[in-house]
Amino acid sequence: MGTSFFSELYSWISFVPRIGFKNIVEILIITFLIYKIIIWIRDTRASVLLKGIGFIFAFFVFAAVLELDTILWLMEKFSVIAVTAVLIIFQQELRRALEQLGSQKMFGSLFQSVEEAQKEEFSEQTVGELVRACFEMSRVKTGALMVLERESPLSEIRRTGIDIEGLVSSQLLINIFEHNTPLHDGAVVIRGNRVAAATCYLPLSENNDISKAYGTRHRAAIGISENTDSVTLVVSEETGQVSVAIGGALQEASTQEQLRDILETQMLRGEPTGNRHFGSLWKRRKHEGNDSE
Repeated sequence: MGTSFFSELYSWISFVPRIGFKNIVEILIITFLIYKIIIWIRDTRASVLLKGIGFIFAFFVFAAVLELDTILWLMEKFSVIAVTAVLIIFQQELRRALEQLGSQKMFGSLFQSVEEAQKEEFSEQTVGELVRACFEMSRVKTGALMVLERESPLSEIRRTGIDIEGLVSSQLLINIFEHNTPLHDGAVVIRGNRVAAATCYLPLSENNDISKAYGTRHRAAIGISENTDSVTLVVSEETGQVSVAIGGALQEASTQEQLRDILETQMLRGEPTGNRHFGSLWKRRKHEGNDSE
């Protein structure tokens, strides 16, 4: 017994030196890919799909153990159709995953367009102007919808509106969304520290789990955040509530400090004042909204 144990231990130890640099690199790459896939699945509807795949796999193992040949034959034929169906149903999620892969810093400099190279940086001053504009419009219940571009380009969205190319300021944004002005209807797209376009059309979210109390403005904010990595600010015309949409989730920002923390964390890639992590601030909440616009 003891001799067998030590012989197995020696066999394992003697195998360790045979793990070379290439093997370590392969292990790290596979670990990184698995981690990225898990994060992507967790943040999308694919998490529900994964449960279904797990159930089908368990049923497949059950059929294989019992040698249920007819069921195994049907599952083999159905698998081709199932893969095609998954690609069609989750095309938005797959597109978003590929966009995130292409937007990684290691590839960004290689495929950077001229427009991206000329993009002026989002700054602390821009954060201040956005916070001031949102809560000033909130005070008088002026509806607003502002999309802040990050890595995913929003050129298609900008083409649906009117070019502005003005420096971000609270007064400019307030004037754009003022009632009965030509530019107040639709969304504003902000690139870096400039208002790129106004009166832009956004895709509405098709997520049926969103509260029915939310109106078109909020569904549009969630919709664009599902398809891109943008940060979208919403001011409710009914209640004056300021909200932020990121990654298909909508979070209320009840105070100027809370909104500032979100913008600093998401847009400036830095830790906000007070060292509060965004993860504790950002929760996917399915609460009843008050906006019925």
